[in-house]
Amino acid sequence: MALYVHWPYCARICPYCDFNVARDRGRTDEQAALAAAILADLDRQAQRVGRRRLVSIFFGGGTPSLMAPGQVAAVIEGARARFDAAPDLEVSLEANPTDAEAGRFEALAAAGVNRLSLGVQSLDDAALKFLGRNHDAAAARRAAEVARRAFPRLSIDLIYALPGQSVATWRADLAEGLALGPEHVSPYQLTIEAGTAFDRAVRRRVWAPPDEELGAALYEATGEALESAGFEAYEVSNHARGDAARSRHNLAYWRGADWLGVGPGAHGRITDAEGRRWATLAEPNIAAYVARVTATGAGLITDEALTRREAALERLLMGLRTLEGVSLDDLAPLAIAQDAIEGLASNGLLARGGGRLIATPRGRAVLDRLTLELAQASASD
Repeated sequence: MALYVHWPYCARICPYCDFNVARDRGRTDEQAALAAAILADLDRQAQRVGRRRLVSIFFGGGTPSLMAPGQVAAVIEGARARFDAAPDLEVSLEANPTDAEAGRFEALAAAGVNRLSLGVQSLDDAALKFLGRNHDAAAARRAAEVARRAFPRLSIDLIYALPGQSVATWRADLAEGLALGPEHVSPYQLTIEAGTAFDRAVRRRVWAPPDEELGAALYEATGEALESAGFEAYEVSNHARGDAARSRHNLAYWRGADWLGVGPGAHGRITDAEGRRWATLAEPNIAAYVARVTATGAGLITDEALTRREAALERLLMGLRTLEGVSLDDLAPLAIAQDAIEGLASNGLLARGGGRLIATPRGRAVLDRLTLELAQASASD
């Protein structure tokens, strides 16, 4: 089992972000109340699932590097007390590379964090300004240097497919990112999410994202550059230098394992003793989440059993993202038409082997379309 902890506060709301976030306005009392509520929610959900083996903890957000190190330590200690932590428990935390946060990295490492996910996004100052980031390239380099000293593992996030970006300029930016010395890289193609500031700007035709052809060329260049640098694309947007560098937490999602979600707006998936898969969602509003935990002991507003078809659809969507693919047994409730699978395989988009369905490199480049076609070819309820 894995544990996801959502800390919603951000120093600045990025114009591309559609996550459940709130502006950090120094409300220390509110944040202390939230940290206490997260611990109480964790306790209640732990009672529900029993003493399970815990393989990872992930602090996401938001910007969890804004948490007080003592609050981070309390959650880690609380999880260790309630579950059987794996000897090599992975504890990841997302951070922004501002100087103020980088100065706290050693304290976060002392709290128990052993893997930092640094939101570099770009090493080009003009691109960082466009993305609304509150750091520049020099700050990113300084933060990465501190992070390499403080944490055993370092992952960086990068964003590409920016307006006006060419394959050559993206390759140069990616090379700058690799020079920071990460063992894991998550390069994300910029997507325009509904309701974001970027969505409004694109609809007003202030700027336009790259067309589909350029986006595909940028995706292909990403894989080529990272592979030549010794990174394996073990998932569509995640590249690791060796198996040990893979994100154990994200693999829990992609492999259909269980995870608890605590904090405002956190999702979870739990399998009960009868084999039913339960989907949970916490109250997204911070004050309402704290109030709900105070009143009931837990922050969940959704707690429902998925149908076998719904659970299989999730396995299809998540499992095909990975290099290893997804077990055909997990997809059995979908009863996907064999001629559809054969057709996609003959077009070089799918492969089968070892009882698994695997998206080929060509298929992973058009994964949304591929999974849609498979879902449409499945039997209805």
